[in-house]
Amino acid sequence: MPNRMCPGCQLANKMMDTNTVYENDYVTCILDIAPLNEGHVLILPKQHYYELDDLDDITANEIMKASIVLKRLIQTQFNPDGITIIQAGGKFNDLSHYHMHVFPRYDSDGFAWVEPSDTTNAKGRLKETREKLVKLMNSN
Repeated sequence: MPNRMCPGCQLANKMMDTNTVYENDYVTCILDIAPLNEGHVLILPKQHYYELDDLDDITANEIMKASIVLKRLIQTQFNPDGITIIQAGGKFNDLSHYHMHVFPRYDSDGFAWVEPSDTTNAKGRLKETREKLVKLMNSN
């Protein structure tokens, strides 16, 4: 069910003014009000979900299908150098509602993935990390 207090639910269910690009029974795709580049779209499920692992299988599949539709649409309309598809969770989820960003990228757009310094030596522990994750995966 949508949460009437949630901004993401309000946007996805058109309780707020949006610039909707695509929609079906499960998702609404709207232009981001603070676009990184022209054509920056948010995919919002119509039901309230907070995190990626809260999504049911049907909604998760509809989000991925919408991301493909939007990628093709953005590619055709804007002919970018690439497309970025990204989702942030936890304290980085600024809507308190699951959403996925799909936006065109250009060599000169200034958007960057800045890798922090490896203060925990994560690169030096790749085999150890893999073993921990595989062990956890196999225990579930």
